[in-house]
Amino acid sequence: MEDIRIAFLQIAPTGTTEGNRVKGELYCRKAKELGADIALFPEMWSSGYGIPEEVELLKALAVSKDGEFVSCYKALAEELNMAIGITFLEDFEPLPRNTIVLFDRHGKEMYTYAKVHTCDFGDECRLTAGEDFYVADLDTEKGTVKVGSMICYDREFPESARILMLKGAEILLVPNACPMEINRISQLRGRAYENMVGIATVNYPEAQPDCNGHSTAFDGIAYRPQDSGSRDTLFMEADGSEGIFTADFPIDEIREYRSREVHGNAYRHPAKYRLLVSEEICEPFIRQDYRR
Repeated sequence: MEDIRIAFLQIAPTGTTEGNRVKGELYCRKAKELGADIALFPEMWSSGYGIPEEVELLKALAVSKDGEFVSCYKALAEELNMAIGITFLEDFEPLPRNTIVLFDRHGKEMYTYAKVHTCDFGDECRLTAGEDFYVADLDTEKGTVKVGSMICYDREFPESARILMLKGAEILLVPNACPMEINRISQLRGRAYENMVGIATVNYPEAQPDCNGHSTAFDGIAYRPQDSGSRDTLFMEADGSEGIFTADFPIDEIREYRSREVHGNAYRHPAKYRLLVSEEICEPFIRQDYRR
């Protein structure tokens, strides 16, 4: 199978939902010209990661999954024969959600994923959290690849990527909206290494407040037979500028690597991990703003 090319749309919002829709469409067309199989947006593109404090304003800013904003990208995916991961502030009850919908190259919905680990210590305390993680068989011109998503803060919980790996994901599509510094990039490096998955993370450029670009691509391949030691699984890191960055994920090599290496689900002992599903929280980790 040929490498899967992902276009990282590291672009700045315009200030309006309609402006973002139009700009996003333009950049999807540019991504197709660059040979992308998948175009991926940064977190909550419809609002530019805007989360108003006033709940009524928040609800007014949210868009329906069946509305014009999302439907535009459904049609565009089919027109361009290219998968699109579109992110948006989703109209939902009782409060909006932080959501990505992945459309395949035929405009078919592969999954709708809402961020499970909302940042309840900040503005996302006003959002509804997602309930599960999803993996889909994505049909591309180069063949089928298993993909799933986590969003920004999900990255900081090993369980997010682990569940996606256990569900069969080969590449994780990760919209983001925060400063990608050494520790956060290291988290992604760890998630790719321990699960032997590719990870594509796209961030807003440094022109967006509290963001700095540095979208990244990890292939999850730490050891190659021809190398004497380990290698860095990071194979693309953008700078802080606005633009489209591309990365080619070597699917055949990832699959071959997963068939022989020791990570992922090869030697786990799930029966010994019962504490991981306990909901008890003790000091020093008790937080008054935590929502179950």
